[in-house]
Amino acid sequence: MSSEYCPRHILVAGGAGFIGSAYVRYVLTHHLDVRVTVLDKLTYAGNLANLDPVAHDERYRFIRGDIANRQDVDAALDGCDALVNFAAETHVDRSILDAGAFVTTDVYGSYVLLEAVRAHGTKRALFVSTDEVYGHVEHGASREDDPMLPRSPYAASKAGGEMLVRAYHITYELPVLVTRGSNTFGPYHYPEKLIPLMITNALDDLPLPVYGDGRQRRDWLYVDDHASGIDAVLRRGTPGQAYNLGGGNERENIAVVRRILSQLDKPHSLIRHVPDRPGHDRRYALDSSKARALGWQPSHSFEQALAATVDWYRDHEDWWRPLKGGEFQRYYREQYEGRLQARQGDGPA
Repeated sequence: MSSEYCPRHILVAGGAGFIGSAYVRYVLTHHLDVRVTVLDKLTYAGNLANLDPVAHDERYRFIRGDIANRQDVDAALDGCDALVNFAAETHVDRSILDAGAFVTTDVYGSYVLLEAVRAHGTKRALFVSTDEVYGHVEHGASREDDPMLPRSPYAASKAGGEMLVRAYHITYELPVLVTRGSNTFGPYHYPEKLIPLMITNALDDLPLPVYGDGRQRRDWLYVDDHASGIDAVLRRGTPGQAYNLGGGNERENIAVVRRILSQLDKPHSLIRHVPDRPGHDRRYALDSSKARALGWQPSHSFEQALAATVDWYRDHEDWWRPLKGGEFQRYYREQYEGRLQARQGDGPA
């Protein structure tokens, strides 16, 4: 383990998104001597309301900008000694509909950030990636030195960004790190993803579209634990290395959906098994021993964190209901309308 690095001013790219905003809130709560600048394009998934809890903290500032725009990045990075990049197109379903935006942000945006880090002499830069770069994992758990075998345009774009990060470390000796997180859930999660979609649809007594038999397995990580893991890697990780951040909570999707319905006291008949998406990975699993050697481990049980997340959405309709308007409805119709009409059987009992 390398000696601990203590950043003074962190640029958080994509800090108005789900995990990025959780990281900003975590840093400003746990490190009182750290300043944070957020750079965010505020696409559909970026939301300044996610940062309301820290909006009046004098150590926080917000800049609207695009990581694929060098001028935006240079202006934001000036005066910062560390960078953490969350900015990305992240939803697999959307990547299947339009892969181009993912290549632009996840690959070219990473290039722009790396060039800026090189020019500014930034002391440490961490790029947040995903367990999906490993592809389907039939047995065991992925380790950081396993090959990347992405199976969706989203996963491929994240792997491409990672390859640039690795190349810049080797070629230019940039002090860069990568984290690969497992499926993350919690408050402030845009309602296109599995858990918030199921919660908000159930609250409105709408059908819950579940791909195929719903027996895809995911390792779930609560968002605050993901944020603390990124903080640990930034401070104590070895530059040039990747670190898995898994929750150790492997569950079938259908079991998660049923648990949500039970907590909300909604009938399981709301579940609709619909035709699966192309290239849908059956299972992900991470070996997080490398990150745990840095002193990190998740502190929330899956059951308690999921219950708290369901309660949060039930109590914060003013946050999520406006998000399920125009743009979301266009996406939802394109993604699910035909599938709901061509629904499969009821799936496993």
